[in-house]
Amino acid sequence: MSNQATCFHQAEYSNERIFGMNNHQAQSEKKLHRVLSLNDLIIYGIILIQPVAALPLFGHANAISRGHAVTSILIAMIGMILTAISYGRMANMYPVAGSAYTYVSKGIHSYAGFIAGWSMFMDYMFVPIICVIYAGITANYLVSFIPYAIWLFIFAALFTLVNLKGLKMAAITNVVLMITMSIVVFYFMGAAIRYISIHNGFKGLFSLRPFYDKTTFSLRPIASATALAALTYIGFDGITTLSEEVENPKRNVLLAAVLTCVITGIWSGAQIYLAQLSWPDWSSFTSGLDTEAARNNALDTAIMTVARRVGGSLLDIALTVVLLLASVGSGITAQIGASRLLYGMGRDGVIPRAIFGHLDKKHSSPDYNVMIIGILTLVSALFFNYEECARLINFGAFFAFMAVNIASIREYYFMIGKKTIKSFLINFLPGALGFLTCLIIWLNLPAKTFIIGGGWMAAGIIYLAIRTKGFQKQIPVISLP
Repeated sequence: MSNQATCFHQAEYSNERIFGMNNHQAQSEKKLHRVLSLNDLIIYGIILIQPVAALPLFGHANAISRGHAVTSILIAMIGMILTAISYGRMANMYPVAGSAYTYVSKGIHSYAGFIAGWSMFMDYMFVPIICVIYAGITANYLVSFIPYAIWLFIFAALFTLVNLKGLKMAAITNVVLMITMSIVVFYFMGAAIRYISIHNGFKGLFSLRPFYDKTTFSLRPIASATALAALTYIGFDGITTLSEEVENPKRNVLLAAVLTCVITGIWSGAQIYLAQLSWPDWSSFTSGLDTEAARNNALDTAIMTVARRVGGSLLDIALTVVLLLASVGSGITAQIGASRLLYGMGRDGVIPRAIFGHLDKKHSSPDYNVMIIGILTLVSALFFNYEECARLINFGAFFAFMAVNIASIREYYFMIGKKTIKSFLINFLPGALGFLTCLIIWLNLPAKTFIIGGGWMAAGIIYLAIRTKGFQKQIPVISLP
């Protein structure tokens, strides 16, 4: 879970952009104050991603990569940095609150923008699901006598009831949660350093094995693990939604996006590096387990197992509680974000207005949508596991990332008159490498992910064809000042 923490904020932009809604134009006449500095943007980006983003992925990424989880995280960082450059450059060209939909619509075509937005819409739908799943995993780890399925019901109901009251998570809550998570992560890293030093000496802290173990190194497993580990960075693009409130956006949005990815990669890589050194036998997490469900559960809670080894039950419980709180906070905001997307569609008559465009009179919340999302979340959580949801989120996100990279290349290289070596190196190469890296990561997602994600994309294309009467009409695009 990475971009879940402030999905509500992003959704307020997305529900108007993805489906070409016109009422935003009147609202945009009110100008926002440019008060956010580069440091403010970076902090916001880190809150979006969360300091513990990589930890839930540790067990699965380590098993899939055969002990090279940290390598997978760093490879994903390269793709994210290159993509962040493309996002930043598109924000330079359109220095207003942006999104993949906006950039691809303006940089390629409105149809391509719609499909990019449709792919991101799938992310918004799956984020509440993955939050409920991981909240259920951590709660079941703490209180095992309550069945996992009951925990899923509890958290799906909790998210729904809170959002029916129209409550919003205050920004200060995210900051406090980030500080708390950072303290626990520092505690974990300190305990891991102490454990490694006691058992292997000071030299034991320096090893190439987490990066390259010649006995198990293989490109295909690492590529597959990278397709999962990339979830660590999902959400950095939310920085562009603040473009209208940033000092010198043509400089700071690009720098903030890149630096957020770099800081996240180094920070997350350090956590996983120490976890791998503390528990080098990655295969032991699942050894002796006969069922797939048991193996998945062991990998889901692998980081807690490491925490218990290096810091005892106190660190084990502290880390589990922090991951649980992060899931709950993210899930509540993610559910209202997804319900607002449906409300935006219903309000403009794209889908039945009586149901999806309905607002509760007392709390002014899209109550029908909240209940629909709550039911879909619970049902889906019973059929999907954490890894499957993570990959589906990456499917939609990386499709949009590839489209933004192409849009950046077109705007900055092909749309200019003179092609020079300098222009090729500056305007073409970063976007091309970003696209290629994202494509490789995307193609290494499992077949099941492509079946589900591909079905969703096909539905979007069919919907677009119906909406445009066989691609004969233009999709309305937001007019950017």
